[in-house]
Amino acid sequence: MRMTRGYPYPLGATIDEQGVNFSLFSANATKVVLCIFDPTGKTEIAQYIMQASTRQIWHCHLAGAQAGLLYGYRVFGPYQPQLGHRFNHHKLLLDPYAKKLVGKLIYHSALYGYDIDSTEEDLSFDTQDSAPYLPKCQVIDPAFAKGIPIEPLSIPLERSIVFETHVKGFTQQNSDIAEHLRGTFAGFASKPVLDYLQHLGITSVELLPVHAFFDEPFLIEKKLNNYWGYNSIGFMTPHSAYLSGETDFEKDVAEFRQMVSSLHSVGIEVILDVVFNHTAEGNHLGQTLSFRGIDNASYYRLLPNEKRFNINDTGCGNTFNLNHPQVLMLVMDSLRYWVEVMGVDGFRFDLASCLGREAYGFDPGSGFFDAITQDPVLCTVKLIAEPWDIGPGGYQLGNYPVAFSEWNDRYRDTMRRFWRGDTGLLPEFAKRFHGSSDFFEHNGRGPGASINFITSHDGFSLHDLVTYTDRHNLANGEDNRDGHQENCSHNYGIEGECDDPQINAIRQRQKRNLLTCLMLSQGVPMLLAGDESSQTQRGNNNAYCQDNPIGWFDWQNIDWDLVNFTAQLIRLRKKFPILCHQAFIHKPEALFDNGLAWFSRQGEPMTKSLWGEYQTRTLSVILTGNLAEADGAATENTAALLLMINADDKANEFTFPKIAHLQHWHCLLHTQTVEPVLQAGQPIRLISHSLMLFHTEFTRSL
Repeated sequence: MRMTRGYPYPLGATIDEQGVNFSLFSANATKVVLCIFDPTGKTEIAQYIMQASTRQIWHCHLAGAQAGLLYGYRVFGPYQPQLGHRFNHHKLLLDPYAKKLVGKLIYHSALYGYDIDSTEEDLSFDTQDSAPYLPKCQVIDPAFAKGIPIEPLSIPLERSIVFETHVKGFTQQNSDIAEHLRGTFAGFASKPVLDYLQHLGITSVELLPVHAFFDEPFLIEKKLNNYWGYNSIGFMTPHSAYLSGETDFEKDVAEFRQMVSSLHSVGIEVILDVVFNHTAEGNHLGQTLSFRGIDNASYYRLLPNEKRFNINDTGCGNTFNLNHPQVLMLVMDSLRYWVEVMGVDGFRFDLASCLGREAYGFDPGSGFFDAITQDPVLCTVKLIAEPWDIGPGGYQLGNYPVAFSEWNDRYRDTMRRFWRGDTGLLPEFAKRFHGSSDFFEHNGRGPGASINFITSHDGFSLHDLVTYTDRHNLANGEDNRDGHQENCSHNYGIEGECDDPQINAIRQRQKRNLLTCLMLSQGVPMLLAGDESSQTQRGNNNAYCQDNPIGWFDWQNIDWDLVNFTAQLIRLRKKFPILCHQAFIHKPEALFDNGLAWFSRQGEPMTKSLWGEYQTRTLSVILTGNLAEADGAATENTAALLLMINADDKANEFTFPKIAHLQHWHCLLHTQTVEPVLQAGQPIRLISHSLMLFHTEFTRSL
C-alpha cells in the first residue's frame, strides 16, 4: 500500500475511493507510526511513519487499503511522568476513533508503560512489546447502516417509561433465544425479548454501557470481571462480547443498528448509558492502552502541581479531560456517531458532574454542556445526567442545563424511607410525588427533568430492598466493605428469604406500593429490569462484578403476578395524561383544569398543622385534568384519580374527600392482601402497608 500525506479530518480511519485515511490527535508526540497487522491480528506486517502533522493532528493515506484492515499506533515522545508525559513506543495503542476491535485483551506486564516490578514504579520504563496482548482496531465502512432502516419514534420524554437493563444479563438465561445469540445485541432484538417488553408496555430501554470496555486487573486477579461495563476504552466501538460473531465484519458491527431497528419497530426507543468521565487505563499505575500513550497530558486531567498523578473526581483512578477541545471533539463525534449511524435515541451520562467541570469547579455553562446543547443533531435526543461525582462540589441535582433530565436520588431515598415507615416525611413525599419542582422548576424545566426511580443497577433490586436490611457482598471479594451502607431497606423481621406468610405478604405489598408510586408520580419513571418480576441478587447491592446468575435476569422464576401488575400500572399511566404533565401543577383539584391536591385520611384538605404531624404516615392525593378533547365535540371531559396511601404498620380508615362532581369513585387497583370491602358512603379500611387507587370522570356539556 502506497502512503501519501492524507488529510487531518475526519479523525480516525476513513474509507474513500482510493483507500483509507488515518488521522490521530497528539499535541506532544514527536513521531507517530501506523502499524498494520495480518488478518489474524497476531503479526505486525508493516509500519508507516506518519510524516504529516496539521495543527497537532497526525495523518496519512494508504492507497489500496480496504475495510477490514487491522491496525494500531505506536507513538513516540518524552517519557517524563513528573511532567505528565508517558510516551512509550513499545506499546501498541488503540485508535480513540476505532469502530471495532478484533481480538481480546490478554493481561500481561507488557501492557504497562513502566516496569511493574521496579521499585521506582511508574518512573521506570518498560521495553516489552504489548502488541501480542492488545486487540487490534479494524477499519469499518459506516455505509453498512444504509441498508438497515430505522423509523424515528420521537416519544416525548414526559410520556416515556424507561427500562434500565443489561444487554447480556437480560438475555443470557432465556432458553427461548438461540444459545449462540444469548448475551448479544441480536439476542436482545429477538422475539422473546421484544414480546416481553411489549407486554410490559415500556417505551425506552436504557442499556448499561455498550462501548468497548476492559476488566480491571484487580478483578482478573480475583477471577471476576467488570459485568456492568463502566470501564470504557473505545467510545465508538460496540463491546465485542455483545456481538454474535458474524464472519462478515461489517454485518457484525451492523448488529447493533439492527437491534435498534427491531426495537423501534415495536415502539421502543434506545438510550445508551455512556461513560466519558474516566477510562479503563486507571490511575498513574494503570496500563497504557490508548489515550495515556497517545498524549497523557492532553487526554487526562492531571494535578496542576504534580502532573505525575491523575485528578480523580470519579473514584476510578482518572478523569477524562473534556476541557481540551480535541478531547471534547472526540466525545461529540462519538455521540453523533451513535445517533446518526447506530440510530440511538438518547444518552444517560455516567457521573455527569465530571463532564461539567471547569478549572474552578462544576459549571452548567461548561464547554461540554454548551457544545451538546447547540449541536443540531444532539439537541434533539434525550439527554439524562447522573448529577454527581465524588469530587469537590460534585452533587449537583437540579443544576443542569434545560436540555437535560437528571436521575433523582432524592426521589429514590424519600420513597424508600416513606414506605419503610420512617416518620416526618409527609412534606418530602409530596414534593417528590409532585415531580420535585423545588429542584427543577427554577430554570424553566418541567417534571420531565426528574428521572424518578426506586432502584437502579447500583444497589439493591426491588425484591432485595424489602428482603434485606444489610448488604451481602462477600462474593465481590472485598470482605463486604463495598456497596452502599445505607440502603433505606427493611427485611420485615427475617433477613433474606423466608417461609413466613405474613412477612412475605408485607414484602409483596411493599413492592406493589413502591411500583405504584413510581408510575403515578409526576416525572419520568425508570424501572430496573427484574423489579417487575421479583428478581433477587441475593442481597448483593453492588453486583458490578457478578457476571453470573446473581446479576442476570432469571427467566425461569418470573413472578408473573407482579409483572402483570406492573403492566397494568404502565397502561394506566399511558391512559391518563394527568400523570405525565409537561409543566408542574400548582393548582388544587379542578373540574376542567389540571390540578393536584392533598388530603388527610379523614378527607380534609392538608393544612400546615397536618403537614407537620410527625408520626402520620397516611395521605391521600387527587389529580385532575382533561381526559381528551375530540375535534368538534361539544363536551369537555375531566378525569380524576384519587390515591389513598397507608404506609403505617397498622390498618387505618380513609374517607373520600368531598368535592362537587367528583363523587362516584371506582377502584382501579389496590395492594391489599384480599379484595377490600367498599360500601357507599362508608369509610374505607386500608390494611397496613397498602394503597388504593380510584377513578372518576365528569362531563360538562358546552
